[in-house]
Amino acid sequence: MPLRKISLVLAAWLFIPSVWAEQNDRKQPLQIEADQVVMNQAEQTSIFTGNVQVNQGTMQIRGDKIVVTQDKLGNKIGNIYGSTASFRQKREGLDEYVEGYGEHIEYDTLKQTLDIYGQARLKRDRDFIRGEHIHYNTQSEIFIVDNGPPTSGTPSQRVHAVIQPQSQDQPKLVSPTEQK
Repeated sequence: MPLRKISLVLAAWLFIPSVWAEQNDRKQPLQIEADQVVMNQAEQTSIFTGNVQVNQGTMQIRGDKIVVTQDKLGNKIGNIYGSTASFRQKREGLDEYVEGYGEHIEYDTLKQTLDIYGQARLKRDRDFIRGEHIHYNTQSEIFIVDNGPPTSGTPSQRVHAVIQPQSQDQPKLVSPTEQK
């Protein structure tokens, strides 16, 4: 694996080693509000437009438009578009949130994945990371951040991360699996 790829994966791993989303969120109903919706029952698609708000437990997704497709088993994929589509979710057992922003967000309920595309940014407390694409697997709790391939003679931008030191009086964060 090239050194650059290793560095990007390591940076992502260091940035969010302790992001544990509220486990109860996965059991909550997916609620969507918008100014308008066009539903196609035959195709199992719904297009929500105008100030779209998606909530599932503490998870919140916002955008200008969302296209939801559903398979025969009821699994849903939502594609959220907007000048700034956003994602926010509470961390397990803490009064702290993970927030993500980009031009396009894709949420897959079956795979439990969230992808942020286009000037993707992710914030946790005072830590911050940005790249062209952020992939978050909510089951494995791993983030991968990249900037995609270079385009027509222009090298790709580098991933940028700001990781704050843990203060001495701040309690050590422990994963839900370590708490048992």
